[in-house]
Parts: sequence; structure tokens; C-alpha cells
Amino acid sequence: MVEVTYHCPYCGALTSLERDAYLDDKSVTKEPLEGWAYAPTTGDYEEADGVEFVCIGDADPARDGCGRTFYLNFVKFEEGREVEPPGISLEEDPNFDFLR
Repeated sequence: MVEVTYHCPYCGALTSLERDAYLDDKSVTKEPLEGWAYAPTTGDYEEADGVEFVCIGDADPARDGCGRTFYLNFVKFEEGREVEPPGISLEEDPNFDFLR
């Protein structure tokens, strides 16, 4: 098991999840992806397509969370091919240049 941290897309607070290292993250979104099945952080998320978080900011005690719900989406496969969520192109999302 590894502890992985995620930023809330609303307020930027950190939250963490202890999970198996083999799970591949696809994205963190404000809304659930169509066709993805989500589990709560206290549930059996290893069998789900993602995790539903409530932002409480537990990984950074200096920053409170906003209490809003956001979603961690795992890479999903069907018949050996990666599934892209309908209506959303993650490649068209803004790219960030951290070298500036």
C-alpha cells in the first residue's frame, strides 16, 4: 500500500488515500465521468473505476478543505483497450508549463 495525495480541484487543499500501487490514475475531476463507477474512500475502491472524495484537507493540517465532492478516475480498460470518457477529451485540457 502507498499513500497518494490529491489536490481538490475547487480549493487546492490536499487530501490523501492509502491504496495499492498498481492502480493507475487517469484524472481528478469536479464531476463524475459518465460510465465510471465510484466508491467512497472508506469503501472497496480497488474494484471501482474511481474514488469519490469529500474535500476535508486531511493531508495538510494548515489548510481546511471546502467540503465539496470531487472524483479520482482510474485508467479503465474494456476488452484490452483503454476507455476514454464520452464527451471529455483529457488531451484538450490545459497543459501547464512548470519550467517557467
